[in-house]
Parts: sequence; C-alpha cells; structure tokens
Amino acid sequence: METKALYIHIPFCSKKCYYCDFPSFCGKGHLTKNYIDALNQEIITKASDFKIATIFIGGGTPTFLSCEEIASLGKIINKLNIIKDYEFTVECNPGTLNREKLQALKDIGVNRLSIGLQSTHDYHLKSIGRIHNYEEFKDNYYLAREMGFDNINVDLIFALPNETLEEWENDLKEVVDINPDHVSCYSLIIEEGTPFYTLYHDGKLTLPDEDTEREMYRSTKKILTKAGYHQYEISNFSKDQKECRHNLVYWDLKDYIACGTGAHSYVNGVRYKNAGTIEEYIRLIKAKGNAFVEEHKNSKEEDIEEFIFMGMRKTQGISKLEFKNRFGIKIEDLYVSVLLKYEKEKLIKNTKERVYFTERGIELSNTVLTDFILDKE
Repeated sequence: METKALYIHIPFCSKKCYYCDFPSFCGKGHLTKNYIDALNQEIITKASDFKIATIFIGGGTPTFLSCEEIASLGKIINKLNIIKDYEFTVECNPGTLNREKLQALKDIGVNRLSIGLQSTHDYHLKSIGRIHNYEEFKDNYYLAREMGFDNINVDLIFALPNETLEEWENDLKEVVDINPDHVSCYSLIIEEGTPFYTLYHDGKLTLPDEDTEREMYRSTKKILTKAGYHQYEISNFSKDQKECRHNLVYWDLKDYIACGTGAHSYVNGVRYKNAGTIEEYIRLIKAKGNAFVEEHKNSKEEDIEEFIFMGMRKTQGISKLEFKNRFGIKIEDLYVSVLLKYEKEKLIKNTKERVYFTERGIELSNTVLTDFILDKE
C-alpha cells in the first residue's frame, strides 16, 4: 500500500482577510453540515486505498467548524490507514478557539497546530482584516500548551501596509519569547481579486519599499537563528525535528491527495482540481462521487520545472541523485549554462551532491528560477 499525504480544505470564514485569495467564503455557515457530509464522502473515496503519513486541515478557517462537525470529520479520518508516527496539523485562527474546540481537535488525533497570528500589533491586525487581537492569540496559545499540544507553529506576515522594520523585529522578538516549535514568516503578496489589490491599484495602500522588505527578511533569519530555529525553507523556521512534514511533501514534489473546495491533488504525475465554490462542490460529490473540474497529466518538462521550483525553496535545495533517478538525466547536463551563470554570480551552490541557493540567492530566488523554465518548442 502506497503512502500519501492528505490535505483537507475548510472554506468557511467569519470574515475574509483583506489580503486573502484562498478559496474561502463568509456568510456560508448554513452549509457546514452538508459540506462536511460531502467532504467525508470524498475523503473515504480518495484516501482509503493508501497509507496516510501526514494530514493537514487548512482553510479558510478550520476552527470555524463546531465541535460536533470536527468530531464528524475525525470519525471519517480515523477510518483511514494512518501510519503510527503520523503528523496531523490543523490551522487555527485566534478568535475562533476555546477550550472545547481545542479538546475536540485533540480527540480526533490532531498533534500539531498552526496558529495564524500575522502581527503582534493590534492596529496592523485590524488594518489587514483579522478578527482577533494579540491578547486573544496569547490566551489561545497558552491554553493550547496547557492542554498538551507540544508542536505549535505560529504564522506571521511582514511588509504589511505602513509597517516599519522596527515593528517587524518586535513581532519576531515577541514570538521568540513565547517559544513556539515552528515559525512561518511570509512577505505580504498583493493578490488579484482581493480588497488589497484594489486599494494598491488605487494608490491607497502604502507598502514598505523593496530595500525595507529585504531588510525585514534578513532580520527574520538573524533573530530566529539566534533563538535556536533553523531555516529549512525560504519562509519556514523550526526547532530541531519540528519541521512540517506535510509541507515537505509539496516541496519534494511527492504525491498528495487533497479534498474539499478548490483543492488540488497531485497523484502519479496527474494534477486534479476540485470545484471552487461550496455549492458546486457539494452538488458534484452528491452527483458523481468526486468534484473534479480539471485534470492534467504533467509532462516530463513540467515535472522537472515543478521539482526545481519547489525543491529550491528548501535551504538544502535539490539532491542531484534524486533528480537523475526521477528524470533519467543529470541536472548539470540539462541546465549546464544556468548553473554556471548563477554559480559565478554566487547565487547558487553546486556541490557534488546538491544544488541550492546561497543566502543572497534566496533573496533573488524568483529571478533566478525563471531561467530554469525549459523551452518547450
């Protein structure tokens, strides 16, 4: 029996953050029961034939669900062939958490929490549309610790509107003080279709300049490294043995099954995309047992590009042996001029075993990676 990772999407939110372009919806709470019923059906259909090593419930806001709905989902998950040493993460939003909700998560086997803090400054939280304040986050975090959760990630976003370098460094120091096991730090990206996109293009959003943003990233590495976190991916830092095993599946381009609205699966070189709205998702599951609206068999070139684009996000980069075993060609034969160019510019390291970004290379990674796009003509 093959081993896979399982992603489960919960698309409900009590309020949509101004920067969010994920498939999530407000004012749809009346659909939660029908959605969970459909989701349970999809999970059993898709995941029953595999061993499951990691589970990640993301959103939206998974903790928008009631304790009963969490229990219903857990009942189905626990029918799967889950390996003994599994990782089971749930994303949590402060403002939707309490003792009962945390107990419900514990009862279904959750052993890792990812709590969306984003900022320790209440005025920034308000300006980006978050429903909580910093005190609520701390209450939730310490309650989770008290209840025995010993693997907690905290999410932060930098380069927020009007944010200073000093404020960001303060965020990092505050988070280091509470000592989570893992910290994810993402630079704000202005995504099309979001309120921030409209404001930005109307000239009503003041963002830190490029140099300040780069300085924020350097501070992130410096402060978190000093505090005992090691960077294992561009945006992710962990204590020893606390890396997110589920996300490593994506970065290593391994197979994963994804269930729920707008979810993307990758199995045996084929990408599957589910319906993007809650209503359409429920209708399709009821009608035909799956919610696929797109199916795409990756070409060898697409797999190579994805393997590089995802693998180079990791600080240890790409294994040359794995590349050759997967694609039947040496990476240095396929990309001879690209590797020479960026080695010369000291943006990548090309050792006997691996190819990976230098510290400066990470900062310019998007520019460098465009040269790894293969000519498909």
